[in-house]
Amino acid sequence: MIRRLLSFIVLIWTIGFVLFAGFLPRPAGEQKTDGIIVLTGGPNRIERGLAVLEKGEAKRMLVSGVNLTVRPRDFLIMFHVSPTLFACCVDLGQDAVDTRSNGEESAEWVKKHGYKSIRLITTDWHMRRARYELGQALPKDVTILSDAVRSEPDLRILLTEYHKYLLRRAAALFGI
Repeated sequence: MIRRLLSFIVLIWTIGFVLFAGFLPRPAGEQKTDGIIVLTGGPNRIERGLAVLEKGEAKRMLVSGVNLTVRPRDFLIMFHVSPTLFACCVDLGQDAVDTRSNGEESAEWVKKHGYKSIRLITTDWHMRRARYELGQALPKDVTILSDAVRSEPDLRILLTEYHKYLLRRAAALFGI
């Protein structure tokens, strides 16, 4: 009986991982949203957000999880952002230190601006957990458009992220 139960658990875990790794979220199209939320921590995320913002597909962008040592001037230089675009449309969030606090920081920003739709930009392997955290923090009437930055994650990254995602979902079941 225990052997069958363990075999069943391993089978479910394996199927889940194959689906998680085999069907990574993709970039979004040119849909418009009220705002853009970019989570720091991976290549090409901020560049993707700025490109979407410059196309006029959103009014404003929050970069969540910016290191406390980064000043606006550093950001302008590093990402070749015009001071005009930055002043009108880019906010640097420096309170978040992990994916969960990204969700909390982002939810405050969405509430402050009264947005009803946002584009979430993060790396493809990170999107499911990031979207889950954001969905937990945002009011249910806010629409989230997933816009994943493509990557080539190795097995270690995929396994780590899959386990983080499963643990976060399990913790939420218990109100943690």
